[in-house]
Amino acid sequence: MRTVAPWASDPAKSRGRLHDEAAGALRGPRDAFQRDRDRIIHSIAFRRLRHKTQVFMAPDGDHFRVRLTHSLEVAQIGRAIARTLGLNEDLTEALCLAHDIGHPPFGHAGEDALRAAMAGAGGFDHNAHTLRTLMRIDKPYPLWDGLNLTWEMLEGLAKHNGPIDAPAWALAEADATFPLELATWPSLEAQVAAIADDIAYDNHDIDDGVRAGLLDIRQIMGVPLVARGWKAAKARYPDTADTRLLPELIRSQIGLMVNDLIAETRRRLRDSRIETVDDARAAGRQLVGFSRALCAEERELKRFMYANLYHHPHQMEAATAARTVIGGLFGAYAADPALLPESWRETLPDGEPAHSRHIADFIAGMTDRYAIARYRECVGPIALPDGF
Repeated sequence: MRTVAPWASDPAKSRGRLHDEAAGALRGPRDAFQRDRDRIIHSIAFRRLRHKTQVFMAPDGDHFRVRLTHSLEVAQIGRAIARTLGLNEDLTEALCLAHDIGHPPFGHAGEDALRAAMAGAGGFDHNAHTLRTLMRIDKPYPLWDGLNLTWEMLEGLAKHNGPIDAPAWALAEADATFPLELATWPSLEAQVAAIADDIAYDNHDIDDGVRAGLLDIRQIMGVPLVARGWKAAKARYPDTADTRLLPELIRSQIGLMVNDLIAETRRRLRDSRIETVDDARAAGRQLVGFSRALCAEERELKRFMYANLYHHPHQMEAATAARTVIGGLFGAYAADPALLPESWRETLPDGEPAHSRHIADFIAGMTDRYAIARYRECVGPIALPDGF
C-alpha cells in the first residue's frame, strides 16, 4: 500500500462541495477526489480541448499537441511527482486535467482578443474562466449548475500559481459563491500541478517547434540546459541520427526537471517544518519548486522559446488572424444576438455587464475550427495563414 505523507490532502477530510449530494446518489466506491477527476474527464468542456490550440492554431498536422494532449501529459508528470512526494495523486491528476479548461480558442492570442473585447465588462482571464465553466456553465446534473467539485479542487484551480490579492470579476464571483481563501497558498497538490504544466510545455513545445520547422536543433543549442542534455544524448547514442535523438533529449530534460523539483521540494518541506496540509497553506511561500540553479536555467529556456517560437513571425501572423476571428465574433454577436444559437440566445441577459459576459462565455467555449466556421458564417470571409 502506498505511503501518504501527513501534508497530503485527504479526501476523507475534504471541506465538501457547494451543493450537498445525498449519499444514496453516489455511485461506486470512489472517494471525493476520484469523483472530481472523473467529472472532469466526462465533462463537455474537457472534450472540447482536443480542438483547442496548444502552440499551433487549428493545426493541419495530426502529430502536434493540442490542449487535450497537453493536459494529459501534464497529468502524467503531476502524478509521478505527487506519488514520489506522498501527495494525493487523484487530486493532483484532476487539477492537471482541468487547469486549461477555461482557455478560449487560439490559446493566448484568443485570450488577448477576448480580454480586449470585454474591456468594458471586466475583461477576461482563462484561469478564472476555468472556475466559471466548472461552477456555472457546464450543466450535467439536474439539480445544480456546474460539476459541484470539492472545495480543494476549486481552491487549487483558483490559486495554483499562488495567492491572489485582487481577483478579477469572474474569480471574485466564484469566491463569493464558495469562499476559497484566495490570500493563502494552495495545497501542495495544486503547486505540483502548476509546475507540472511548466515542465510539460517547456519540453514538449520544443518537440512541436522542431517538427513544425520553426525551430532548429542547432539553434536550441544556444540554451545551456538543452546543450548539456543534447551532449549527453549524443554520448549515449553516438551513431543515432539527430532526428531520433530529439525525443531522448525531451525525456531526459523532463526527468532532470522532475528529479530536481522533488529534491528541492523535500528540502523546503523539511526546512519549513511542514507537518500538515494546513502548514503548507500557511507557509507564506511556494514549497514546490526547482532549485535556484535550475530555476535560472528554466527561465532562460522560456526566454528562448518566446523569442524563437511563440513570437516567431509565422506565429505572430497566426495570432493576428486569431484576434480578428475572436474580435469579429464578439462584435457580431453584440450587434445582433439573433446570430447566437437558440439555447444561448434564450438565456442572454438584457443588461451589462452580464450581456457581454454571456457572449464571452459562448465564444470562450468554442474550438478553433468552430470559431473559424462561425466567423465565416456570421462575419464573412477571412484569409488564414498557411497551416492555420
